[in-house]
Amino acid sequence: MTYVTESNFSLLTDLYELTMADSYHRRGMTGRATFDLFVRHLPEERNFLVACGLDDALDYLERLTFDDAAIDYLRSLAIFSNDFLDYLRSLRFTGEVWAIPEGELAFQGEPLLRVTAPLIEAQIVETFLLNTVLFQTMVASKAARVALASRHRTFIDFSPRRDHGADAALKAARAAYIGGASATSNVLAGRVYGIPVSGTMAHSYVMAFEDEVAAFTAFAKDFPERAVLLIDTFDVEEGARRAVRVAQDLEDEGVKLKGVRIDSGDLAHLARSVRKILDDAGFYETQIVLSGDLDEYRIYELVNEDVPVDSFGVGTQLGVSGDAPTLGGVYKLVADERGPKMKLSAGKSTLPGLKQVYRVCKGESMDHDLIALMEEAVDNGSPLLQQVMVKGERLRAAESLDTPRERCHVSLKTLPPDLASIGQRAGYPVRASAKLRALVTKMQEDAH
Repeated sequence: MTYVTESNFSLLTDLYELTMADSYHRRGMTGRATFDLFVRHLPEERNFLVACGLDDALDYLERLTFDDAAIDYLRSLAIFSNDFLDYLRSLRFTGEVWAIPEGELAFQGEPLLRVTAPLIEAQIVETFLLNTVLFQTMVASKAARVALASRHRTFIDFSPRRDHGADAALKAARAAYIGGASATSNVLAGRVYGIPVSGTMAHSYVMAFEDEVAAFTAFAKDFPERAVLLIDTFDVEEGARRAVRVAQDLEDEGVKLKGVRIDSGDLAHLARSVRKILDDAGFYETQIVLSGDLDEYRIYELVNEDVPVDSFGVGTQLGVSGDAPTLGGVYKLVADERGPKMKLSAGKSTLPGLKQVYRVCKGESMDHDLIALMEEAVDNGSPLLQQVMVKGERLRAAESLDTPRERCHVSLKTLPPDLASIGQRAGYPVRASAKLRALVTKMQEDAH
């Protein structure tokens, strides 16, 4: 099996990044350049984004190197000049990075990340940064919507078996946790990131035993403190009664029926029926977990119907962000040593210059964002972009995942009600400052 590793991730780039870099090198184009990474337009199904992936992006930039194996492969392509390959052998990222912190809300056109570095360095990191930041932002944004729909109930990332690759399963678990998931079923993500891990059993486990009671008894005895029994293999209501009987029979052995999970059928009806069975038997604290192709829309319906559920397992729709599986993110040159740069292509124009994003609130609620030039003074907003790297080194240690997770939780509380809604499409004002608009107008005029 071949994985993306520290020894080969320098090659996780599009070929044209390297051919451009070779051309820059041949022509002595070594000046500093600034690129913005941003999402042009939010998907129709999204009112906001949750910035994510920064830590992995910074880790990549700090470790970027082309080893002998990478150089040998590039040489075998017979594309690149020898001088350029020799240059790559000693290349390290020496630039600076400004970014919106992970877990913070972001909107269309706002730089999630700004890179300033010698042109070649800033250019060749484009593909990896887009891949890392956009994927994790996509999943964290989906998870935040699930969190809004779940309200005070918890949800667990059940997605690794449906995620698009091994690395994606790890990054999806990380992003989902930042967005609001309480745990993941992905054991490797638990080890790598310290995310709480959670799981129950599969239908195959139940069917592997002589009958349902035997399966429940074995599992409860083997895991007396964390017995969550899957009760929909045959008949949900009878499964609930059998789970109760097993728990009653094993009570003297210290077994506690922590929960039951329903993975199919009419979840609203079945949850109410199972809750009654549990309560009638005195199992008031036994939780009900619902799963089975859930997303924020279905969860929103279940919660609004006051279905008795304590937690949700969300898989496929979370890990691949089923309703909005891509973000139209780009990485564009906005300045170099000659000054601001601006792309004028129809429908794909960019905002020139080094910029800051300010969030303006009214009371406890977000009102609008303002994109301004870095040299502007803005008194009534909070700056979102923070400097996180200088001369290729982080300015501070990596955050514990609980920090961006809490940042996301707090930020979601500031959303206006229409933006926090699940089914309603709502726009959020992102404005350009007067000086930025004036610069755009001047550059448009100069181009003609």
